[in-house]
Amino acid sequence: MTSSGRQEGDGRPQGQRGDGGERPQPVRGLGAGPFLVIPAVDLLGEEAVRLEQGDFERVSLRAGDPAALVARFAAARPAFIHVVDLEGARAGRIRPALIGRLVVAAGGVPVQASGGIRSLADARALLAAGAARVIVGTAAFAEPGALEAYAGALGERLVVAVDARRGRVVLSGWERESELTVEEAAERCAVAGVRRLHCTAVERDGTMAGPDLELLARVRDRSGLPVLAAGGIRSENDLAGLAALGLEGAVVGRALLEGAIPLSAITV
Repeated sequence: MTSSGRQEGDGRPQGQRGDGGERPQPVRGLGAGPFLVIPAVDLLGEEAVRLEQGDFERVSLRAGDPAALVARFAAARPAFIHVVDLEGARAGRIRPALIGRLVVAAGGVPVQASGGIRSLADARALLAAGAARVIVGTAAFAEPGALEAYAGALGERLVVAVDARRGRVVLSGWERESELTVEEAAERCAVAGVRRLHCTAVERDGTMAGPDLELLARVRDRSGLPVLAAGGIRSENDLAGLAALGLEGAVVGRALLEGAIPLSAITV
């Protein structure tokens, strides 16, 4: 247990807030814990942005200094802050120094980092920079045995991204559509010993069109694992619907930035 009252390992918060304030009642899923609402900070270069459907040519929102945005989200005390290096994801290059700066800006709130991880060494470098856990997509499906290697080495500090377009897993910053179906990917993850999945409906990401409940239910059913949902989430009603599916939580970007979901929803 750390001095901030956060459990080591997966970084999930325990107990009361350190500032003495009252916690709002969390939305609860069908699992044992509260449904987590995790704010997302997407980076393009040194700027926080939101893209539509993962298209680098369609920047729908510019949010300025990523460290300031991380600090703003951290003030609401979420379970995690989700940081994505978009250019890193496309190019296959990590930026540990940048992740380290954002970890400092988070002020003790755990950061889950993604974008550009192509090896175990990359994953470990982001963890060494201060990330509480890493999200791996492309590299996890790159070759036979990769899932098992990542799961065995990282345990609870690994989240595998099963991001989908037209029912198939997309890789390399969502620019390459694989032949792997989401059902096959979810089942492979479970067999390999992966502990947790992150599933984005790419066609809905950044659109505020609502989550793809059918896709998420398929991933949940085929994996039997905790699932973090992303893509299209636009309201507290959407969050309630995702919780009712029994998912572990949701990663939310544009709806928080535009005020459609209040910052109070991310507090645990």
